[in-house]
Formats: sequence, structure tokens, C-alpha cells
Amino acid sequence: MAKPNINFFTEDITFNLKRKTDIRNWILQTILSEGFELEELNFIFCSDAYLLHMNQQYLDHDTYTDVITFDNSEELKTIVGDIFISIDRIRENATEFKRTSRNELCRVMIHGTLHLLGYPDKTKAAKAIMTGKEDLYLSRLPE
Repeated sequence: MAKPNINFFTEDITFNLKRKTDIRNWILQTILSEGFELEELNFIFCSDAYLLHMNQQYLDHDTYTDVITFDNSEELKTIVGDIFISIDRIRENATEFKRTSRNELCRVMIHGTLHLLGYPDKTKAAKAIMTGKEDLYLSRLPE
């Protein structure tokens, strides 16, 4: 199998994602199992301040968030996207929800990926479906 075109970057922080190959393969399997093809997917890890600025600039929201997903695909069933994740938010949410930082990070990574796969989360019903999908794919994450 060719190396999945899933890339990891940092913007204004120092962060080292562990077990990149396992995570790449896990994300790829999620995409394929949903009937999509992967062209390119970039995860950009950043600070709260950086993501707040993006939220204000691109989405006109003046709130902190853990993830912002940009869908750059031009063809149906093809993934091209950028997912920005606040490591500050991940650490805070992990403590609040009594999860490990790794589990919370993977949940947010799969959440952003699910948005690219067409799953919304604006209504209570959509959030329930999204959470179910997150749980399903998290159960498939290699230990």
C-alpha cells in the first residue's frame, strides 16, 4: 500500500505527534471505510491564540475551539483538506473529560476527518451520529 498522503505540521507551537504511521493508517482506513478516496489531508497543530485568530478571520466566530476543518476537495468522494487543532484545547479538554491527551487528540482528529466525510454536528441528532462515529473509529485505533 502506498504511503497515505497525510501530513502533520505545527504552526506556532512545539509539538511532536507520536506513532505517526499508526495514526496515518488509522485515518486512511477510516476514509476508505466511508467510501472515500484520499488525495491529501494536512493536520496542523497550533495554540489557542492561533486557532482563535483563524476562527475570527475565516468563520467570523469569536470563540476558542479545539478544531477547524477546511474542505478543499473539488471532486465528490475525494478528501483534500486541512484540519487545524489547538493543542492547548486538547490538553484542557482531556483534563475536563478525564481522558488522556492522546485519546482526546485522536478524537478531535477523527472529528475533523468526519466533517470532511460529510458528517455535520450542528443539531442534537447530527451530534449524536458524529459521536457514535467518533467512538466507532476510536475503537479501531491501534493501542
